[in-house]
Amino acid sequence: LDKIKELLSPGTMNSNTLLVLVNVIYFKGNWEKSFNKEDTREVPFKVSKNEKKPIQMMFKKSTSKMTYVEEISTKILLLPYVDNELNMIVMLPDGHVELSEVEKEITYEKFIDWMRLGRMKGEKVEVFFPRFELENYEMNNVVCRLGMTDAFEEGKADFSGIFSKQGFFLSNIIHKAFVEVNEEGTEADASTAIVMKVSSRFTPCFCAEHPFLFFIQHVNTSGILFCGRFSSP
Repeated sequence: LDKIKELLSPGTMNSNTLLVLVNVIYFKGNWEKSFNKEDTREVPFKVSKNEKKPIQMMFKKSTSKMTYVEEISTKILLLPYVDNELNMIVMLPDGHVELSEVEKEITYEKFIDWMRLGRMKGEKVEVFFPRFELENYEMNNVVCRLGMTDAFEEGKADFSGIFSKQGFFLSNIIHKAFVEVNEEGTEADASTAIVMKVSSRFTPCFCAEHPFLFFIQHVNTSGILFCGRFSSP
């Protein structure tokens, strides 16, 4: 696919590397109704109150499902892909709301409740949505903040369920994701490697001109295949 290159950088593995677990997922989908390239314009994206950066903003008028969640002051828009088996869900907070505040409130249960069919109304919407590419990499700090710390420490890590001997620990969890959103649709690719070593308003308008969250969801199962944050071009 040639989207993710050099998942493991030089020096990640050495003579003490015991094993590498690799997981890969790839998605490419065309919008049910594409954006017209001729309507794409360069506009300022509000990174923060005091900073703006230019971005290519796409535009289309379509009938889309949308709702507003009062408790987090956020609009939610569904952008379906061809065949309606998958959706991109975009969560756009009001301009005065920090994206981090919305992220703190999200749980799976709340997310499912916000996406209830009875809550999502189909209406004609003017959609302004940026064309963008995203990549991200390092996962060690993220995993540690979630509470998984002992697995990275020699002497504390316990992998006795996998190995009969002691002394094994994780050295790296490397995640590389590529997401491209354009007028035709979305292309997304993600790989994760776990390296183990032994010691050694009007017409309704949805204008994503400031930071937002996005999710690619499988409709029938409600499973989230990809999720991301777009906060700066």
